[in-house]
Amino acid sequence: MTTTTTPAAPSVETPRSRPPLERFRAPAGFLIGAVLLFGVAPLALTDFRLNLLAKYLCYAIVAVGVSLAWGRGGLMVLGQGVFFGLGGYAMAMHLKLADAAATGETLPDFMQLYGSGDGLPWWWKPFANPAFALAMTVLLPMAVAAVLGFFVFRRRVKGAYFAILSQALAAALSIWLIGQQATTGGTNGLTDIQGFFGYTLDDPVNLRMVYFIIAAVLLLLMVLARQLFVSRYGELLVAVRDSEERVRFLGYNPANVKLVAYVVAAGMAGLAGALFVPAVGIISPALIGIVPSIGFVIGAAVGGRASLVGAVLGAIAVAWAQSELSDAFPAAWTYLQGLLFVLAVGFLPGGLASLGVVLRRRRATTRTTGETA
Repeated sequence: MTTTTTPAAPSVETPRSRPPLERFRAPAGFLIGAVLLFGVAPLALTDFRLNLLAKYLCYAIVAVGVSLAWGRGGLMVLGQGVFFGLGGYAMAMHLKLADAAATGETLPDFMQLYGSGDGLPWWWKPFANPAFALAMTVLLPMAVAAVLGFFVFRRRVKGAYFAILSQALAAALSIWLIGQQATTGGTNGLTDIQGFFGYTLDDPVNLRMVYFIIAAVLLLLMVLARQLFVSRYGELLVAVRDSEERVRFLGYNPANVKLVAYVVAAGMAGLAGALFVPAVGIISPALIGIVPSIGFVIGAAVGGRASLVGAVLGAIAVAWAQSELSDAFPAAWTYLQGLLFVLAVGFLPGGLASLGVVLRRRRATTRTTGETA
């Protein structure tokens, strides 16, 4: 009697069959990022370059929020400059008042030049309190995003219409700030910021401290964003992005799901703007209008908006390229920036982070085609 042995089916590798890789990938990436930011960069870069990196890391913080709202939620957030500016102005207002108080003045320097002589505006006065100012750098952008998002998402505005509305909001805020010369500094903005909660920003040691604060905030927000990505809410956000009507039929309200992502991304942008002020010493309408808002999205798109690390690295790379190439090609850099965005969205939607996956798929397709032939 002959027995036939059925060959064993090939084992299928599932996420459960490789827990060590999945378990240690995120902590290893966090550790590598911490070593690079806190160990390698301060030793390898001059004070000037390290200060530039601090500026780029602020853009990377915005990219974390963009990755959540756009990469996971499909919300084309082209107005992040609004929330970046609200956080930046909230921080700058407190620092300008602190600088004035240190010299025995009651008004910031620009108000003494352009003010109407009626004293400090009533809406400036609460920002003399450091706790209030710090809270407003995050809560004010989140409140504006909550109000705007509530009406927009309830009306089911999405796609290009949502992107245009976001840009209109950025343009409106920029125009309003320019028109308030006596209270916001107008076109110049709030400049010549000297101190940061008792520390003078003329000292390179204090600027390094600001860099370390920005780097720590970036890493912590990346951890927070990753937890949102892998949570049940993150899965629901992806489901809303891919099939909003199906999620609605399952009993969830897609408007609320998108609103949470939009508000959290706004808070991150506001915090980035607040940290940008001591790193650079200025906040102005030119830094928060339509063009900077598009720049935030370009960085995330080039690196890979669906990948947290890709969005962060893309934001840093695009900001670095803007600083370097705009000096060499001042008239052409804007076109190069636009070309980067078009190439990323049109030919590599997943950004540079998806390049390895695309190449592997092409190799697999070529191999399959060759075997068939």
